[in-house]
Amino acid sequence: MGQPSFEASNALVWVTYGVFLMVGTGVAWRFRNQSKGEFLAGNRTQTALPLALNFIASALGSGILFAYPQLATLAGVQGVVVYALSSALPLLIFAALGPIIRRKCPQGFVLTEWTRQRYGTVAALYLSFMTLVTLFLYMVSELSAIGQVINLLTGLDGLPVLIVECVITTIYTSLGGFKISFFTDSIQGTMVLGLILIATITIGVETNIDTSLIEPSGLTHASLLGWQLVYILPVAILTNDFFLSHFWLRTFASKTDRDLWLGISGATVGVLIIITLVGSTGLVAVWAGVVPGPDPEAPVDGAVAFFALLNQLPSWVVGLVVVMSVTLSTAAFDSLQSAMVTSASNDLFRNKLNIWWIRGGVVLIMIPVVVIAIRAPSILQIYLISDIVSAATIPVLVLGLSDACYWWRGFEVVVGGLGGLFTVFLFGTVYYGDARLGGELLLLQQGLFTGDWGCFGAFVAAPVGALLWGFGALGLRLGIQYIMARSKGQRFDALDRPIEVSAPQLVDPEVGRHSDLGDDMESSSDAPGLAKSTGKFF
Repeated sequence: MGQPSFEASNALVWVTYGVFLMVGTGVAWRFRNQSKGEFLAGNRTQTALPLALNFIASALGSGILFAYPQLATLAGVQGVVVYALSSALPLLIFAALGPIIRRKCPQGFVLTEWTRQRYGTVAALYLSFMTLVTLFLYMVSELSAIGQVINLLTGLDGLPVLIVECVITTIYTSLGGFKISFFTDSIQGTMVLGLILIATITIGVETNIDTSLIEPSGLTHASLLGWQLVYILPVAILTNDFFLSHFWLRTFASKTDRDLWLGISGATVGVLIIITLVGSTGLVAVWAGVVPGPDPEAPVDGAVAFFALLNQLPSWVVGLVVVMSVTLSTAAFDSLQSAMVTSASNDLFRNKLNIWWIRGGVVLIMIPVVVIAIRAPSILQIYLISDIVSAATIPVLVLGLSDACYWWRGFEVVVGGLGGLFTVFLFGTVYYGDARLGGELLLLQQGLFTGDWGCFGAFVAAPVGALLWGFGALGLRLGIQYIMARSKGQRFDALDRPIEVSAPQLVDPEVGRHSDLGDDMESSSDAPGLAKSTGKFF
């Protein structure tokens, strides 16, 4: 019962990685002569089914085996339902906004390209920095998670696993770019669905639930934390998804808007089911007496609830979970690597730098990722740090999607985003009466489950503060422009609705992608149907 043998554990882990290396490298070799544009993106090339599998694989990682069961042991059924819905439903935002952004920026393939076109270079670089930091944090969390998973399930040292995963995904991603990441995610998404089904059935058959523990656990009742999560999780996850370039790459890769809607709808259902099943293992672990419930007198790390439950099951089930975990982690990690290559090339170097330099930079990034992953705090805290940044940045950014907000500029976006973070610090300082604790709230060092209103207040302060600072910046900018216009005897025209202009079509209407993503990208601000006032920071 429980852990597989040392020999079996090694075989499962290294054979799984070996298969992905052979398949990934073999397929990537076919794409070795592709153009830079094809390496970075695959606009309008994918149908609904592979899109669905890709979104499932990209949305999940081995970290879900910690975060979701942990929440279940603290917030019960209410927490599981809220977390599952909050993780799955935000994917629909890509189906809703993808067609809009693609029409406004047909040559783009990441959100920062539209940002550059709409708000200018400064705002685009600001968003790019936040995006790259988010991708870095997600890579850290993924490596940290898979290292802990392998250690808990097999007893093997997690460090070699981290290094091997980095090496394998770097090899085939460097050869094949976006195409190989998309291909491997389709395979891995299919595998995950099958493995989840088998593991779920086995846990259901093999685990004995003590019904006398259900009511005393309190996990079937609503709680203050559960109600707080109804607001916190949708805001955190929805805004953070905007920072994840691999989702935007897959959004732009859809052949048609119909494929996009069908693919993301299918992925939403799949992710919802998987997360609900994984989260429910926390409930089962408590009700089976494997993990104590949320008793303050007997605190326990709920993050290990899933693994404590597996220790009661046959070793072959644990073996399946080992394969599933490696698959989940590899799928998530190669997507993050591909997204980082594309984002760095497009956002920082405008696709003019040789792609091998970008690949080399990503390889170097792996060193601090591994070092930090070894000492990383809880997986959930890493997500929350990224979430608080996105909650402050995205609300002021998306205002520009509305034509009615033609007067909104990059100045407001940057000031609003930074102001939102400052507002979190101010709130924490006032709430706790200590500037140091206010600073710690920015990093959510006390986590999500503090038992007070600190975390909830942070996720209110971030978007609300961002909008207040943004509109304050708007008033300041308009005031300065008005004074300058009057002093020069000119008409104040800062609120004039811009005249829309047309420009030569840059995108092949049949395939929807550039033949070369180099110099053409520089003229993107004059894309068809875009107002000539876009691309301004001030």
